Amino acid sequence: MRLLDSAEAREVDRFVIGEIGLPSLVLMENAALAVAEVLEQRFPGARRVAVVCGGGNNGGDGLALARQLAARRLAVSVLLCARAADLALDAAAQHRALAGCGVAVEEVGEETLDRARERLARADVVVDALFGTGLTRPIAGWRAAMIEVMNSARAPRLAIDVPSGIDAGAPDAPGPQVRAQVTVTFFAPKRSLVLLPAAEAAGETWLAPLGVTAEVLERGSSDARLLAAVELVLPERAREGHKGTFGHLVVVAGSPGKSGAAVLAARGALRSGAGLVTVAAPEAIRAEVDAGCVEAMTLPLPAEPGVRLGTAAAGILAGFWEGKQAAALGPGLGDEPAIAAWIRDLVVDLGLSLALDADGINAFAGRATELRRRRAATVLTPHPGELARLLGRATPRGSVERFAAARDAAEATGCVIVLKGFQTLIATPGGPVHVNPSGNPGMATAGSGDVLTGALGAWLARGFDPLQAATNAVFLHGLAGDIAAARQGEDGMMAGDLAERLPEAFRRARAAQSRPRRGLAFAVGRTEVAELAGTSQRPPRVAR
Repeated sequence: MRLLDSAEAREVDRFVIGEIGLPSLVLMENAALAVAEVLEQRFPGARRVAVVCGGGNNGGDGLALARQLAARRLAVSVLLCARAADLALDAAAQHRALAGCGVAVEEVGEETLDRARERLARADVVVDALFGTGLTRPIAGWRAAMIEVMNSARAPRLAIDVPSGIDAGAPDAPGPQVRAQVTVTFFAPKRSLVLLPAAEAAGETWLAPLGVTAEVLERGSSDARLLAAVELVLPERAREGHKGTFGHLVVVAGSPGKSGAAVLAARGALRSGAGLVTVAAPEAIRAEVDAGCVEAMTLPLPAEPGVRLGTAAAGILAGFWEGKQAAALGPGLGDEPAIAAWIRDLVVDLGLSLALDADGINAFAGRATELRRRRAATVLTPHPGELARLLGRATPRGSVERFAAARDAAEATGCVIVLKGFQTLIATPGGPVHVNPSGNPGMATAGSGDVLTGALGAWLARGFDPLQAATNAVFLHGLAGDIAAARQGEDGMMAGDLAERLPEAFRRARAAQSRPRRGLAFAVGRTEVAELAGTSQRPPRVAR
């Protein structure tokens, strides 16, 4: 899905209202209904709701919500942080409708903050409808103090569209901001609801399309997208298929002391549906690989004195590639200069689709453009340090630097880049950056990346293009980690747990695709991005 910045959010509003012809008041009503549904679902015991409204359209959404909640027989307090005479056109209409339904609106100003604090203290839920996506500067003055009043309330906070104080398009969040437990956003996710540090203020984010079709929301370009289970390409396995139907992957990995890297990559590949997997590894660790993954075949490679692999190994592989669909190369191979040269020659000459990781990437440190000589699809899976070495620059830190570094690497190499870490990024040359919301800190453990490399290789071997292979592998790998965390906790999670949970991740993602799509929920640092607003289930709580 598109991940909107502030300008793109305004353009969607303009197109829906001006070109499609949906009146803004209709959209406001749809927004109010969506927020009311989420509020009742997330806070089923709430009886008293305080709605804090500003003078713009976000405040109009809040006024419309107050009327909807009153109609559902909830006790509603409305605090208007503006003069009624100064309300925007649609907000003024909602104010009149609310008054006509007998719901009182209390105007709040600098002199009445203590009274507002008393109103919020009696609420079961506080709704933030103060500022929306149009805000582009830090909040100051008494309205900043009002945000602190809202944050000090003991009741949970629900934000409409974006938490007040957050710029919809920016990951940084200077100035005061509402700290929400739940945010209901409209049309498409906003960048500040996904990217840290701003996203920490959003809590669980529920997406409501407001009756607008996906085709309309996909109109226009965007240089950032959010992955979701409903967007993956997950075909059912052909009934008449056989092991050759689903691709033969060659995993070139491992060295003495690092046989586990080869084993984990093989297990990740087989759990991702590859029909056949052969692990090409130094002869010295063949027995360890055979024992670690009995379902995989092995191809022993001779090592030369002083290095782990050499020209003899390259000759064996050259005669082995025929009839294979893809290769996964790099985990645990070693970083000696001789092995790096061996890797570079092998990678450039290889005509198969390739997942390149770890020592395979380090072999091209400072030589990123040499990967443009590749003739087949290539996906690199660096962590930030490996990406920095590849590009010859400082390690990227923070969302803005990581986005820029992933894009630069894709352009320099001509390859798809999977920049691993919290919110793994997937960048393509000249295309948008995809943000993955699945996964958790328990996955920060040795071998996790090896499982991902094998999974990615499996999707390439199955015939998927490099972007589809990367999005499927990354999302399901993270979802497998979330399943493991839900069952056993994050502490003590091992890479092998991820491989074992991949089939369950497939099942959950396919189940999400088969359900009616009424909305979407996600949370930073927690997945069930497949969760749908309006079902009997709830999205996960955000760990604070």
